[in-house]
Order: sequence, then structure tokens, then C-alpha cells
Amino acid sequence: MKGALLVAGTTSDAGKSVVVAGICRLLARRGVRVAPFKAQNMSNNSVVTLDGGEIGRAQALQAQACGLEPSVRFNPILLKPGSDRRSQLVVRGRAVDTVGAADYFRHRTELRTVVADELAALRTEFDVVICEGAGSPAEINLRATDLANLGLARAAELPVILVGDIDRGGVLAHLFGTVAILEPEDQRLISGFVVNKFRGDVELLRPGLIRLEELTGRPTLGVLPFAADLWLDAEDSLGTVADAPVGRPRPPRGSDWLTVAAVRLPRISNSTDVEALACEPGVAVRWVSEPSRLADADLVVLPGSKSTVDDLNWLRRSGIADALTARAAAGRPILAVCGGYQMLARTIHDEVESGAGAVAGLGLLDLAIEFADPKILCRSTGFGSAGRAGTPLAVGGYEIHHGRVAETVDAAWLTLADGRPEGSVREAIWGTHLHGLMESDEFRRAWLTEVAARAGRTGFVVAPDVRVGAVRTAQLDLLADLIEEHLDLPALERLIDHGATTGLPTLSTSH
Repeated sequence: MKGALLVAGTTSDAGKSVVVAGICRLLARRGVRVAPFKAQNMSNNSVVTLDGGEIGRAQALQAQACGLEPSVRFNPILLKPGSDRRSQLVVRGRAVDTVGAADYFRHRTELRTVVADELAALRTEFDVVICEGAGSPAEINLRATDLANLGLARAAELPVILVGDIDRGGVLAHLFGTVAILEPEDQRLISGFVVNKFRGDVELLRPGLIRLEELTGRPTLGVLPFAADLWLDAEDSLGTVADAPVGRPRPPRGSDWLTVAAVRLPRISNSTDVEALACEPGVAVRWVSEPSRLADADLVVLPGSKSTVDDLNWLRRSGIADALTARAAAGRPILAVCGGYQMLARTIHDEVESGAGAVAGLGLLDLAIEFADPKILCRSTGFGSAGRAGTPLAVGGYEIHHGRVAETVDAAWLTLADGRPEGSVREAIWGTHLHGLMESDEFRRAWLTEVAARAGRTGFVVAPDVRVGAVRTAQLDLLADLIEEHLDLPALERLIDHGATTGLPTLSTSH
């Protein structure tokens, strides 16, 4: 097998990322040298690669599905929204600018070259490259600057399969309309459909799929069933809906549950940090956006933010800042990560991200934060004590932040491998810049035991055998199993080997 394929979607969160991960995993299990590629991603969920850059978290998961380390080559352009109008532009893993729509338009020639070069290089090194589109190709207002959907497919002559989420309703119209609205040269590359998240008897859907093929000339290559166990490593913040649970809570090993309220910040970044907690039996994690939801939680998590000062102001306006202050005064557990950690400081001085200058933080930790360039991007390892007098345990994670601790009085939480202190502990408040910290399994178990003790949950018993890496691997294998069972693999292989189906009809929107 030799070639490439683009997986596009009728909407954001239609299932492109998981379909790409599943195809990659299936091919890798069969011994195919396969790599993922997303030319341009817009997401605040990112990871640091071995080559010292920053890419979307979904592409890191897809790399793992292929048996590869994450690389900036798999996601050469990343846009990290800092507001409704402006985003940080990350090229080949490094932040190069902060752009609005007009600014991005001026970058298009250079970025198109970056994308073309990276994809061409990957295609020479791997048997197969599975590309993921961005958003929807039906966004014809953006077609002139499109680098990730039909702009990429046209430039590289990639066959395209179109994924639609039936759980949202209207999937047949979405599939038909997405093709019909495109210009003929784009339409000719869309060679088949995939229906995602179907619940029930597929035979009830069959007449619609037959009619869709009659109308478009394109077959449905498969109907993937809804799989409740697939929830780790969300592509972006669309899934972090207030009052929604994280994952699938499993019954506790002891007599008590441990409840976790994760604050759903407007500009939340790396929301996936709480997912490791949700892997534990008896730990129920829920996103919250108003102060009353913090009252009964055993633990509150204040996650990362792409706009620390703006989200700090939102905490104050929403009343959550007051709830956090009351919680700290009562000695009730709080975990703050990266931007959330910075918000707990006495002072924040930011001329880089918000330009706000000196800002008063919540003052729950005795530290001063200063924003500076360049952005810190690194993987880190070290040791940390989970309890008041616990044995130091191995930890690991990654750092992505402009804010630095300029001064601190509180005790450090962790000691990194190079001897640097990291994070802060004050009574039942823990803060850190280290994303992914809770994926350190032994450390997480010991820390949750300490949290439960401070919360008075004496009946909570941490499970001794949960490993987040194994949970992630199991989800990738489940994805591959679903692809193998429910997709027309010979048809998929023909597209990869031979390109788009020839002679497909052009749909017209004329009346």
C-alpha cells in the first residue's frame, strides 16, 4: 500500500480526528508505515514534541496510533485562539505571530509552502499518510486561504472521504450539502462518506444511504457505531461543556466517591489535564461554569488558559473567584494548572499576552508571575511528594507558557530533573505549570489519597492498577477495531493506492 488520503468532516467535532487515529492504528497493526498529518489545526489543546515544538493534541494521539513520537511535521500550522478575533500562529512548532483574519490572509503564500513541503517529505518517508481536514470544507468563505481541506487535497491530488456525525441530526443533508456547495474541481475528489456515532439498527438508515448514493454518485464506506468509551484526548474545547461529566465515571473501590469540579474557563487551554483524574474508579469529574457548582466538590481544578488575565477577570465577574477564596480559607482542596496556577498569584505582570501590565491575582498563593518571551516549551521530568510527608515519586509532563514565577514564598511542589523547583503548595492548594502531571500513575494515586483525606472522604480507596497510558492504548485499539469491522476496507485501500474515484458526478446548486 502506497499513497495518501484526506479525512474531511461536515462540521467541527464530526469525528475526523478519531477516524484518522483509527485508520492509522489499523494500518500500523498491519505493518504499514503510516503517519498522520493535519496541515492546520485550531486548538488550545496542545503538546510539546521531542523536537521541542508545539502541536495539536489530536495529532500527538494519532502519532501514538502509528507507533511514532509526536513531531511538528505532523501539524506544521497551529492556531491557538486568544480571543474571538485573534489567534497565536504557531509554525513548525514555534509561535511566530498573533494574527486576525486579515493578517492570516497575508501569510497564506508562505504557509502554503510550509504545508506542501512537509506533506511531500512525509510521503517520501512513509508508505501512507492519513491527513485530517479542519472544520468543514463547506466553509466556502474561507476557500481562498484553505490549507487543510480541499485546498490541500487539490494541491496534492488527495482522495477525500467525508465524515458526518449522525448524533447531531441531519447527517444526510450535511453530507449532500457539503458536496453540492463545492466547486466542481473540489467535488471530484470527494469519493465517499462515513457516518459516525450511529445508535441503533443500521438497517433503518440503509434507505437513506442508498438514496444519498443515488443523488451524489458516492457510496457510504461505513457507519461507525457510537462508542461511549472513546473520550480521551479531545481535539478541542468543544467537548468541555459546562455541567457535562468528563469520561465515564466508574463505581468506587471503597464506600466514598471523590467529586471534582473543573472550571470551564472561556479561553480554556489543555482541558485534557483533568482526563487522567477521570480514568480513576470512584472519581467523578464535571465541568462547571458558575460558583454554586464548587460548593459540594471535594476538589476544584482550575485549568490552563490561553488568556490568563482575561479569564481571571471572568472568574471575578462570575463569582467563582470569591468561591475559590472561600474554599481556600476553609482548607478545601484546589488544583491549579499553568494559567490557572498563575491566576492564584499575588500579582501578574503581563505585557506579552494581554498587554494589561500589572494585575492583581487572587492571592491564594504567595508568588509573583511575570510574562516574557520566548514561550517556554519543554518536556519535563522530576519528583514530587503527593502528601505532607510522602516519599517523592516520579513525575513527568510538558510546559507551554509565557508566565514565569518571578518570586515565591510558598514551598515547591515538585523538583525537576535539573534541580529546579516547580509549582507551589500551600495547605490544600497545589499549583503547577506542568501539563500532563496527573498521567504519572503512582504520583496521581498518592495525591488523590491525600486529596480525599483533606476532603474528609475516608471511604475513598484509590485503585492500584489504573494506568492512563494503557487506557489510551486501549482506546486506540478500540478505534482500529471499529474501523476494521464497520468500514469498507478494500474501498479505502483503493483510494489510498489509486487516488480519487474517477467519473464522479458534479452536483449543482442552481435552481
